[in-house]
Amino acid sequence: MSDAAVAPMLALVGNPNAGKTSLFNALTGARQKVANYPGVTVERKAGTLRLPDGSSADLIDLPGAYSLDPRSPDEAVTRNVLLGEQAGERLPDAIVAVVDSTNLRSQLRFVLELKALGRPLIVALNMMDLAARDGLTVDAERLEQELGVPVIPTVAVRRRGLDELNAAARKMLDIRAVAPSTSLDLPALQREARRIADAAVSGGGTAGGFTRRVDRIALHPLIGPLLLAAILFLMFQSVFAWAELPMNMIDSGIGWLQGVVAEGLPPGPIRAFLIEGLLAGVGAVVIFLPQIVILFAFILLLEQSGYMTRAAFLMDRLMASVGLSGRAFIPLLSSFACAIPGIMATRTIADPKDRLTTILIAPLMTCSARLPVYAVIIAAFIPNRSVGGFANLQGLVLFGLYAFGVIGALVAAWALRMTVTKGAHGGFLMEMPKYQLPVIRDLAIGLWQRAWAFLRRAGTIILVSTMVLWVFASYPKAPAGESQVEYSVAGRIGGALEHVFSPIGFNREISIALVPGMAAREVAVAALGTVYAIDADDEEVLETELADRLRAAWPLPTALAFLAWFVFAPQCISTFAVTRRETNGWKWPAFMFGYLFVMAYVGAGLTYWTAVWLMGG
Repeated sequence: MSDAAVAPMLALVGNPNAGKTSLFNALTGARQKVANYPGVTVERKAGTLRLPDGSSADLIDLPGAYSLDPRSPDEAVTRNVLLGEQAGERLPDAIVAVVDSTNLRSQLRFVLELKALGRPLIVALNMMDLAARDGLTVDAERLEQELGVPVIPTVAVRRRGLDELNAAARKMLDIRAVAPSTSLDLPALQREARRIADAAVSGGGTAGGFTRRVDRIALHPLIGPLLLAAILFLMFQSVFAWAELPMNMIDSGIGWLQGVVAEGLPPGPIRAFLIEGLLAGVGAVVIFLPQIVILFAFILLLEQSGYMTRAAFLMDRLMASVGLSGRAFIPLLSSFACAIPGIMATRTIADPKDRLTTILIAPLMTCSARLPVYAVIIAAFIPNRSVGGFANLQGLVLFGLYAFGVIGALVAAWALRMTVTKGAHGGFLMEMPKYQLPVIRDLAIGLWQRAWAFLRRAGTIILVSTMVLWVFASYPKAPAGESQVEYSVAGRIGGALEHVFSPIGFNREISIALVPGMAAREVAVAALGTVYAIDADDEEVLETELADRLRAAWPLPTALAFLAWFVFAPQCISTFAVTRRETNGWKWPAFMFGYLFVMAYVGAGLTYWTAVWLMGG
């Protein structure tokens, strides 16, 4: 491809919490893709920007940074891209600097650093609505005169100023870069930034008043933690209460498809695979999509509103008690979605011992892949009834499982900091963003990306694992009157593993499911659906849900032990791979697998034998 055919590229740059991601979503909409920079596990978000003349440009959303003097791998990527030193990334043709208009005194220094690069620069003066709310008057024309670059007032979450920003971007792409400044005096830049901010901003007698009033409650030493607990409690209650109807609809759809296959195809391997493998296995995972969406909706709402940073602040004292800083809370909270981005997010932690400890305990946070496992067991064994007239028992159990994961992570962190990652821990400094109403568009884009990622896993990793398991569980064919599962290759493997897991209450079928569950946690549910479908006839498969089959096959202590296993169980293969990449070797992934396996085995065993004892067995 010739150079003339290559679309120009703009880089979106700014401090964390400046509204950069909201502006990126507003400018690109659904025309975006997410990947990693080559050789670096730092997220690369790229999209297509439609310009006023009908042409288009590539827009990349760089990791948040405070300076071109990097203090973390994320900031190093931003610097390298802007200097043309990042592998696999070309030098941007222009830069869009996003600044929070309510915090210009601290953010303009970075703008002056960017200006010194000599590349065409536009300043997106974002969050102008919050500045007005706080009684600030920002003179964009004066700011433009002082900086010597175009300044465009924007409200990304309300899509204001986008046309003007697009027009300015089109003009900037026609401007040639100049030679960069060879030396920068950072203290002098900071003084200049404050002078410019003072010249362009007036008012502010009530600046931050709304945020301060809310924080008096949200950050109160007693009320704050109670509020956080209440929010989390509501989240887990909603996962069950609000998802029931759409889950029933998906379940009915899967049952209808199984019926169509049963009526439309003659008996044989293809029909058996479609009913027992594909629909019974993969369908057993897809049914939990509504619960995944509800969980992510809460997480995105907390992030977009500005509350998530407050949650990290509230957790700082608790984190310090186990030798970590509150900065570790953000990666750990990210691990509730998936441990992989959580581990990648530890790049913002400067202290290497703090970072290693956070990486090692991240898999203990209950990722969304565990949710299908929890949901199917809770649905099978925990009654769907009210507790105290306001809470759902199933939601309470789910809340408890997440709480046990957090407690396990804190205990593991304390033990690690006392032994293999022993060392001093630093303080915690984090800038609090302003509160703002979440934007439906951004929320919808985020939910779509996460739902699609879940369905893509169901159509790739889970599908392939289920296919392989179905073949292993279906051949060789058992003689008449014998169990197909026990006679099959999978059954024989499971029988060997059963000797290892029977002391903690696990049977052959569970032992079989644990193996493909290493590929992805959700595969354990698909594996159980496939294994229990193979020995059942077509009518039973069509009429009986997986939860009902498990309820008939497992005693309660086994079900509770299975839940306990997944609270602590070793993570999926992808997690160990990214841990190897982040720690530059297999030593720590092997250590992670070993200590998590021991925790899971001991936790499941204690749960099983305690339940047996309490039930009088």
